[in-house]
Amino acid sequence: MLIYPAIKENKAAGRKSFALLVDPDGHDTAYFEHVSELGLEAGIDFFFVGGSLIADDVLELCLSVIRSKTNIPVVIFPGSSMQINPNADAILFLSLISGRNAEMLIGRQVTAAPYLKKSGLEVISTGYMLIDSGRSTTALYMSNTQPIPADKPQIAACTALAGAMLGLSVIYLDGGSGADNPVSVDIISAVKEMVEVPIIVGGGIRTQQQAVDACRAGADVIVVGNAAEKDPGLLKGLVQAVHNC
Repeated sequence: MLIYPAIKENKAAGRKSFALLVDPDGHDTAYFEHVSELGLEAGIDFFFVGGSLIADDVLELCLSVIRSKTNIPVVIFPGSSMQINPNADAILFLSLISGRNAEMLIGRQVTAAPYLKKSGLEVISTGYMLIDSGRSTTALYMSNTQPIPADKPQIAACTALAGAMLGLSVIYLDGGSGADNPVSVDIISAVKEMVEVPIIVGGGIRTQQQAVDACRAGADVIVVGNAAEKDPGLLKGLVQAVHNC
């Protein structure tokens, strides 16, 4: 299954998708089996797998377990250029367009490109934008960039537009793991008005209403990690809310 065409088809039909974000760092087989079962039971559309500090062997283990337990598509959401593994279906090829760190804009992508070509993974070019979430997240620290202020939707919109004009296939608006606040509906709406490509939104979403608000503002894919992993009831409710939006 090709992931990007499926996301585009869903967007054209007005269907919203849900991705469960799994950070393999510090976890084992039992945990990955548990998360796989949660995702399967909740009816998620995608697993997004990645983190800032994970080792290759843990990534391999995580992907292998998910593959053995479910038929849900798996997308690598890489925290570094080394997180490439052919056991996934696709990878978000991220360019951090909200920052001014050249390594995150194009430097690490140059290093990763030949390995990606050999991997056979579906490569989804993604304009990654960090939005201020009320706290300093791991993504901000590791990227050494400043987030777009939450009260500056026009900056976010113009940044997304530039990314789309450069040919990026997806815009990813992220508050970062452990965000205090989700990406605001004003930001999402402003970006939606400017671009026609699919919009992924993650970080800080903890309630059904927040998920619905993001979808109605223009998000095509909702990504939830920490909160949903710990509460099966919450995960099912979030997935249902997104699918019904």
